[in-house]
Amino acid sequence: MYTMIIKTEKKGGVTIYYLEKDIDDVKMDSMKNKFLKREQIKTIIDHDADVYGADNILLLRFRKNVLPKEHIDAFYDNVIKFAKNKTANRGSATGSKKKNLYDNPKTMTNIFGYFDRWSARQKYIFKQRGMKIPLAVRECRFNMDYPEAYQNTLPMIKDVDELYKKLTPDHYAKQRKKADQTHFKIPGTAFTTITTNVNFQTTIHKDSGDDSEGFGNLLAIERGGYDGGETCFPQYGVGVDVRTGDALFMNVHEWHANLPIKLKTKESIRLSIVCYLRYNIWARTQNKTRKFFERHNQTVRRSRTEKIK
Repeated sequence: MYTMIIKTEKKGGVTIYYLEKDIDDVKMDSMKNKFLKREQIKTIIDHDADVYGADNILLLRFRKNVLPKEHIDAFYDNVIKFAKNKTANRGSATGSKKKNLYDNPKTMTNIFGYFDRWSARQKYIFKQRGMKIPLAVRECRFNMDYPEAYQNTLPMIKDVDELYKKLTPDHYAKQRKKADQTHFKIPGTAFTTITTNVNFQTTIHKDSGDDSEGFGNLLAIERGGYDGGETCFPQYGVGVDVRTGDALFMNVHEWHANLPIKLKTKESIRLSIVCYLRYNIWARTQNKTRKFFERHNQTVRRSRTEKIK
């Protein structure tokens, strides 16, 4: 693959790229859920850049060293233990073709904030109690079990929110409008949900479940050193090397994936963080009152602590 660069220009220290697709849509679709190899990506961006794709649609905005170290460190220290929990719920993003969730490879992928599906355990508890299954929106385990740690992650998330507003204001405004219409969100931001990934190479995919009018927000925190892991748009042959302190705003509804990650030590960590708004959370709760929010959260918390018979 080669990057089809139409032209480049400089504005205020930012390099602006205009690209054409190197792979047509039919062939690109056949590459879905496959892993990328380094030789498939010819251009890696490691500097401030804006990239436009076909029809001059914004593909990404990338800025180096824009997040304060104290907030990065606080986020990492408070979330890393939770982020190392393993789950089999990433499905095809792991390269698996298994239909049974429990047959998928386990990865260190976790979420906090709010989510729009019940866990199997929660559904079982509701059934055991003879309850109608409540509205499918729930507070996540990290918020509930580690409230102080959760609060300590918020300064960095709010930093990202401010950068999002500054760098992609049109996308931000549409997403923030939705976030302001629900109580089920990360307070003071345009996000309902945060996904963390530890040392996880995703296959070629497009995101689903998030707000189609918004933009993806991606960060990475490095500990111990690693090579690779760049976030790539294979249809355009371009990738971005996101490191500690950097922020990438990207069109997650285009094909994207990570390059392989080579850890320099056994303890090395590449913690990636994705901040977004889940559309169904907004759609299901936009007219719900604060009282409903509090009562619903109490129901969710009871389902977490109640014993299964």
